[in-house]
Amino acid sequence: MKARVGIALALISACVAEPIWAQMDRSPIPLPRPGTIRPLVPVAPAMVETVPSAYFASPVPKPRPKLRLPSGTAALVTYGKKGSVCDMSDIRGRTISAVRGRAAGCGISEPVEITEVAGVRLSTPAIVDCTTAKTLRTWIETGAKPTIGRLGGGLAELHIAASYVCRPRNNQSGAKISEHAKGHAIDISAFTLRNGKSLAVLTGWDQRIDGKLLRKLHSSACGPFSTVLGPESDRHHRDHFHFDTARYRGGSYCR
Repeated sequence: MKARVGIALALISACVAEPIWAQMDRSPIPLPRPGTIRPLVPVAPAMVETVPSAYFASPVPKPRPKLRLPSGTAALVTYGKKGSVCDMSDIRGRTISAVRGRAAGCGISEPVEITEVAGVRLSTPAIVDCTTAKTLRTWIETGAKPTIGRLGGGLAELHIAASYVCRPRNNQSGAKISEHAKGHAIDISAFTLRNGKSLAVLTGWDQRIDGKLLRKLHSSACGPFSTVLGPESDRHHRDHFHFDTARYRGGSYCR
């Protein structure tokens, strides 16, 4: 009996001297499994310096190729205000003093002398008013250029047969005053293409190919202009087109 009591007292004293958590702390730490830990590889200083700069460098953009226009297409023409008239940059010329006619009904209060319209040259300066100059521009852009298209490289020049002149209609004595005498009319006798070819009203009207184009040019002016006359209107217009901006007509007269 005494022996058992002694053993119990020895066990109790051992627990008091060394707590259980202290005993647990001496448990072995499990070793890592083979192959789970890889040795660290030292990074070279050169790699740290050069890799980021090479990685983040922006590529230099390559220059865009130059725009090439299709063969036979004219380059676009831009204009400044200097040298333009009628508040239109592509109507080139100059403003001139008022024209006083020698006869009643002749003259232009605000005339301009135009030399180029919408990139198309005039063979000789034309004296008209701004309404007629702007109407000519409209017809060139919506009628003449689309009709000619790329033929011969496009339209280059209008051959001007007449603009302002103080006279009666068709130079007939006793006739009413002409629209030319008011700066409202312009006569065109031929169309020159960029390759030098000329479409003349007198010689081309009855030809198969040129005549077809000239008829289209004639009809395309009917609408922008108040009066459009050509070789089939009368003997006075066999060699030219007469375009005018008569202010008294409600619609266009085309013949």
